[in-house]
Amino acid sequence: MTPPFPRGKLATPALIVDVAALERNIAAMAEWARAKLIALRPHAKTHKSGEIARRQIASGAVGICCAKIGEAEALAAEGVADILITSPVVSVAAVERLVRLNQAIERLAVVVDHPANVDRLAGALGDGRMDVLVDIDTGTHRTGVTSPEAAVALARRIAGSDSLRYRGVQFYCGSLQHIRSIDARRAALAERADYLRIVLDALRSAGLDPGAVTGGGTGSFVVDAELGVLNELQCGSYVFMDREYRDCEAVGPAFEQALSIATRVVSANTPGRVTIDAGLKAMATDAGPTCVLSGADPASDYLFMGDEHGMLVTPDGGVDPALDQLIMLVPPHCDPTVNLYDRFTLCDGDTITGFWPVSARGRSS
Repeated sequence: MTPPFPRGKLATPALIVDVAALERNIAAMAEWARAKLIALRPHAKTHKSGEIARRQIASGAVGICCAKIGEAEALAAEGVADILITSPVVSVAAVERLVRLNQAIERLAVVVDHPANVDRLAGALGDGRMDVLVDIDTGTHRTGVTSPEAAVALARRIAGSDSLRYRGVQFYCGSLQHIRSIDARRAALAERADYLRIVLDALRSAGLDPGAVTGGGTGSFVVDAELGVLNELQCGSYVFMDREYRDCEAVGPAFEQALSIATRVVSANTPGRVTIDAGLKAMATDAGPTCVLSGADPASDYLFMGDEHGMLVTPDGGVDPALDQLIMLVPPHCDPTVNLYDRFTLCDGDTITGFWPVSARGRSS
């Protein structure tokens, strides 16, 4: 069906973006960052969309982050010209792609955490130049150098290359973003910031003052600014929000739920529960179940019932939704949920107004 058309005629399940709420979220974060005099480089792994990335940059972001080379290629093809790749790019084939992308856009940067990776990048670039950041292990041992001494050695290796520009460091505390209590989150972030200061002091003492100190996320950006160590923020989920962030005690700008999953009741034979057409294929499951945004009692419990189906259990005293009732759900975890869909369905109130492609969907490498 060609937009515009009533939301009730939507084929479900569908991934819905409330464009007005999205734009308010983008503006709120950009205004907050400007007021704090801190650079904003949103992470596009959340939305994987050239359209949304361009809107973020138009609102004041200095550029965007991508998780992988494939995401960066997809968004560069849609006109995004300033990209930081936040995971190491190490294989021969991937480095060759990185070199081509570096030639194609205005500014490309990548993180490294191993001297062999530095040498491969330098050798592949030839006469080219590329910005490189040292990735610092935040304590999870996922990626990053594991000591101040290792950070200095790697930064020195980058700075000593004719084809690489040492730009700074990355320090992203992803494991701390969803600590529910803001006081507990603040304490954990402060402890990690103390460690980062030690690393930065070691770099500066070695004459390797980092220009960019990038990291942070939707769950930490206010505290990160208070701590005063990061000068660039990589927040991503604020554009959409999800159930994980709804469950966390928030500070800072109040972001709206701009992303939802449209589903409908397909079976209603058992009192107190109905079956809907959104199951394991409709949302990421790593963060647990969804919750109701509208169309049913918000206190209803959701149960996964297989690939194509879920069940809503109406609370005592509640009213069961009717057969064919359209119900809007909150994604449990927005980033991997977006990766399940080919397009965003755009809405303005109860009207479907258009579609945007999920440009970088499935770009896992």
